[in-house]
Amino acid sequence: MLKISTEIGSISRVVGEEKAVELVGKAGFDAWDLTMFRMTNYDWKTKKCMPNDHPFASKDCLNFVRELRKIGESYGMVCNQSHAPFPTACKEIRDKYKLALEMTAVAGGKVCIIHPDNNKSANENAEMYFELLDTAKSFGVKIATENMWNWDYETNIATPAACSSPKSFVEHLNAVDSDYFVACLDIGHAEMKGLDTSAPEMINALGNKLQALHIHDNDKIHDSHLVPFSHSIDFDAIAKALKQNNYNGYLTLEADAHMRSFAPENAFDGVKQLYDAAKRFALMVENA
Repeated sequence: MLKISTEIGSISRVVGEEKAVELVGKAGFDAWDLTMFRMTNYDWKTKKCMPNDHPFASKDCLNFVRELRKIGESYGMVCNQSHAPFPTACKEIRDKYKLALEMTAVAGGKVCIIHPDNNKSANENAEMYFELLDTAKSFGVKIATENMWNWDYETNIATPAACSSPKSFVEHLNAVDSDYFVACLDIGHAEMKGLDTSAPEMINALGNKLQALHIHDNDKIHDSHLVPFSHSIDFDAIAKALKQNNYNGYLTLEADAHMRSFAPENAFDGVKQLYDAAKRFALMVENA
């Protein structure tokens, strides 16, 4: 059976990173996803990075990550992957990506998801990824690009962005063409109305380049990042596509909206619900 993981970013906003890894281990997950969004404090209104006192932004960030790894290992878990901060269009954030790759390696992760710039072509985005490849190789960490979306506020539906279609995604992969450059399929993004694709179609197109997942649910319109099986996505079809394409990576949840309703004292209940959904999906893939 495929192993299961979840991002810790949403849990850490309730209980902190150390406790988040602990709760993920207690719930029974095989692995955890190092969510590094708080390396920066990006203001989406001003489009600037604001002052930031989080440990991920400190000079001691690598030691902080080492401690998280130790907590995970005490529960028999590994860090399977990570997520670098975004948006990539911000140069101050792009300048953090080599450090993000090092932090991933220190945590023990094998894949670091680094978003493409939504509005650049495959060849334009490849320039950034080429600048990071030597660093990735030196740390033994693969870079994964991800399918993105833009938004039309008049029609209130998603519009195309980098990697949002099978054609664009494959173009990005081919533009870099390296064993250290792979695909992370965001299930929820692929199912958004307006992008004219689906998660199964993406899985079929990506083949063995698909080595990471972001799994969550939505109403097939908004990027809601909800717990699987709570809304409209057909996870049975996705499980069948993964099985047919011999996917052998981790099943990693990115249902980060789920934890917003939980206080510190009942955070474990929320994490356990995430575990139950991930385990259910793993069984679906196994039996597909």
